[in-house]
Amino acid sequence: MGQLQMPQAAAAGAPPVQDASLQVLMVGLGNEIFAIETDMVREIIDPVPVTRVAGARPFLPALVNVRGNVVPLADLRIRFGMPRTQQTADTRIVVIEAEIDGDAVTLGLLADKVYEVTEVSGRQAQQTPRLGNHWRPEFIRFITKWNDEFVIVPDMARILG
Repeated sequence: MGQLQMPQAAAAGAPPVQDASLQVLMVGLGNEIFAIETDMVREIIDPVPVTRVAGARPFLPALVNVRGNVVPLADLRIRFGMPRTQQTADTRIVVIEAEIDGDAVTLGLLADKVYEVTEVSGRQAQQTPRLGNHWRPEFIRFITKWNDEFVIVPDMARILG
């Protein structure tokens, strides 16, 4: 697949309001679909060799080389309590830049599949239910619908902080 350069969103980091649309990249982790705001996404790359880091946090287990830069690799499955899986032909690394504790940090996110760039509507946004799910509610900004499926819009600063 190679690389896909992502467009920059106009309203960087702006939370969705009831009538606003949010431009997102749809990615799959297991049976779940996550919507990552495109203003964070820098590129999508095929899997590259990883260097494991002894003593690293479980959800940040390795480093990867992205265009000559050392980038931490995050496995969001661990943060969301999902089982690890083997890489497939659809596995990609989504390189993002997120603000963590006031600093811009570049890192790669493992994704089982990358679907498309699209918009989700703030009108369909729902708060995360406190019961009946296996996600940590503090890691989720809101849940919305896309193609008749529920989609999770994660709070990347909380997940990675």
